[in-house]
Amino acid sequence: MAVIEKIPKSEGTHHHFRVVARPSVWIVWFFVILFFVFLLGIVGSVLVNSLGTSWFTSWLPNAFTTHWYADAWKAFNLGQVIRVTLEVALSVIVLSIVLGVPASYVLARRNFPGKALIYGMFMLPVLMPPITYGIQLATFLYRIQAGGTIIGVIIANMVPAVPFVIMTMTPFIEQINPSIESAAKMSGANTGQMFTRILTPLLVPGILASCVLVLVRTVGMFDLTFLVSGPTSNTLVVELFSAMSGAGIRPQQSIDAMAVVYMLSMLIILVIALRFVNPTQLVARVRDDTLD
Repeated sequence: MAVIEKIPKSEGTHHHFRVVARPSVWIVWFFVILFFVFLLGIVGSVLVNSLGTSWFTSWLPNAFTTHWYADAWKAFNLGQVIRVTLEVALSVIVLSIVLGVPASYVLARRNFPGKALIYGMFMLPVLMPPITYGIQLATFLYRIQAGGTIIGVIIANMVPAVPFVIMTMTPFIEQINPSIESAAKMSGANTGQMFTRILTPLLVPGILASCVLVLVRTVGMFDLTFLVSGPTSNTLVVELFSAMSGAGIRPQQSIDAMAVVYMLSMLIILVIALRFVNPTQLVARVRDDTLD
């Protein structure tokens, strides 16, 4: 760790301070700073190129323009792509909440044989790389003629989204005193009234956190979406990859403009997510569940 050391002053001088740290600390900080320099350099080059007319022999483009964004909007049909992305994200959020919250309640309140095994199976899509099960999932969806459609994209994204809801909602439900539910039942409330009038208002923070997590996951999910999407069901991240790797000649500035749109959308989502979700608590929760 770093320590601030005070140097004794000599006659006619003031106190001086210096930072004393072990070599390993300086090495770690060096690589951290180097990482951020490279990251800012990459992001900055994409942003500048998306606004430049030409950029070959100088540090900055010869002139700046915004028409590449208009060209990208028309060339890549970004209006439809963004609409599909929102439709998929909102559908996955709603369906994941509808399925995940009741499952979380059962896992939080009930004890039954194989509960730890079932919870572990729910966590597998979160802990495993999506490509490990994405090919089999895509094969199944194409077999039932859901591949290449928005429905197929929604189903594929729900596979990791529902576990995210369960992982987020289970600790929220466990923090609620069961005596509140018992008191509601003794007062004559049925199961539906207990959920809608008692539990739901208490679970609003957890539901919001789950929605934001699913939104971030769905908008940024490339593997599963790429395997099951089609020409009319590509989300923004898949369309960006297709623009970079597809056949034909496309202006690099238009592709960079599309990349900036994607980066800004993800940045906005992440800023919103950090207002509802504490990443350190989430990681700790996953670690504890896997150890148990």
